[in-house]
Amino acid sequence: MIRLSAFLVALTAMLAAASAQGTSGLRGAVNGDRVVPQNRTQVQFSYAPLVQQVSPSVVNVYAARQVQQRRSPFAGDPFFERFFGDNVFGDRSRQRQARSLGSGVIIHSDGIVITNHHVIENADEVKVALADGREFSAQIKLIDKQSDLAVLQIEESQNFTAVPLGDSDDLLVGDLVLAIGNPFGVGQTVTSGIVSALARSQTGITDFGFFIQTDASINPGNSGGALVAMDGSLIGINTAIFSRSGGSNGIGFAVPSNMVRVVLDSVLRGSETLMRPWIGAEFQSVTSDIAESLGLPQPVGALVAGVISGSPAEQAGLRLGDVILQLDGRPIEHVDALGYRLATAGLGREIDVTVLTRGEERSLRLSLMEAPETPPRDMRIVGGRSPFTGATVANLSPRVAQELGMRGATVGVVVLGVDARSPARRFGFRRKDIIRSVNDFEIESTAQLDDVARSRPGGWRYEFERDGRRYRQAVR
Repeated sequence: MIRLSAFLVALTAMLAAASAQGTSGLRGAVNGDRVVPQNRTQVQFSYAPLVQQVSPSVVNVYAARQVQQRRSPFAGDPFFERFFGDNVFGDRSRQRQARSLGSGVIIHSDGIVITNHHVIENADEVKVALADGREFSAQIKLIDKQSDLAVLQIEESQNFTAVPLGDSDDLLVGDLVLAIGNPFGVGQTVTSGIVSALARSQTGITDFGFFIQTDASINPGNSGGALVAMDGSLIGINTAIFSRSGGSNGIGFAVPSNMVRVVLDSVLRGSETLMRPWIGAEFQSVTSDIAESLGLPQPVGALVAGVISGSPAEQAGLRLGDVILQLDGRPIEHVDALGYRLATAGLGREIDVTVLTRGEERSLRLSLMEAPETPPRDMRIVGGRSPFTGATVANLSPRVAQELGMRGATVGVVVLGVDARSPARRFGFRRKDIIRSVNDFEIESTAQLDDVARSRPGGWRYEFERDGRRYRQAVR
């Protein structure tokens, strides 16, 4: 087996020969150091040195949580089970421990591990197991549901082997990659493939809209594992697959490493939440019809659908109907790509924006700031005896809307959660519902809603908003 050093020596010699002979001497050479194998020897090069370098940084993640399990009161009784089974006469709740298994990557020598949020969601206990068999307890330091990333801290104080973060913006379609993880719990597994596509959105898997697509086999249990470039750097966190059967069909998705870098920086600064830049504008996709009306050769960019007064977007000169085409020289393929580029640009910066206004391109300087919490959220649980009793609500602000992943509305009273046994649950309220009015009175604050809910009118008429649509209900 030819080792990595031999590969580099052979590659250097091949490039030197090609340079001396001109481009005809290396027909497979494209984009600088990216070379297509030209003979049998090159095809037989091994990934083993690369795997040995990276595999100590890829870990198994075990998460456990207590869940309610409903069970028949007659379960275990041979007489009743003989005639009726064990789930006929009603249900009884009991606690059981649910476990999930995934993968993770050590990205800092202090024992900081990146994984997927869905791997450790609602976990009461998290453990990580290294490739050499050592096992450690870990604490959850940060979760970001929108990107489906989570950061763990190994509780043991040691100098762990960490994989360096690469620049996912340097990837090209066709680049070779390795996926390393723990599929189906069988143990650490390595698969190879290429980058199939970049900036994938609308996958129907998560709200995140800027995936790396790869054909390297990714299966259940690979979630949170490493997608590795040929230089040994981490360029993605394997997150999901597109599959009808549950197995790999050669369409896998990974969160780019530049998003991982933003999450890591937040943890190193001591933050428990990931704050994304806020510019005070709403955007929508550019359809084929919109592109044609604007004179765009193809539907790309993000169309400005609204600008908040006094926001950084307004101060920069962004206008309704503008199309954002580039951020800091990076193309904006679609509206989800804009969100990704803003998130990875970082807070407290000014960025260059290229926009299309009435058929002409112009450049703007846009400030990136934290979303303001105005008015204060004043979170409370609604009391009294009303359809809203048992709902946890907050005053909606740009920051609260950002935390909830809501687009459009930034004022009103929003539902954060609903108690499972409350009237609010029975009347169908859900997280992110916006309560607009009660008994013909417009609701502007949580205090006002709580006061109304404690009154005792002859009936209730209320209006709420869900996913941009308004609904009216009447209750006696």
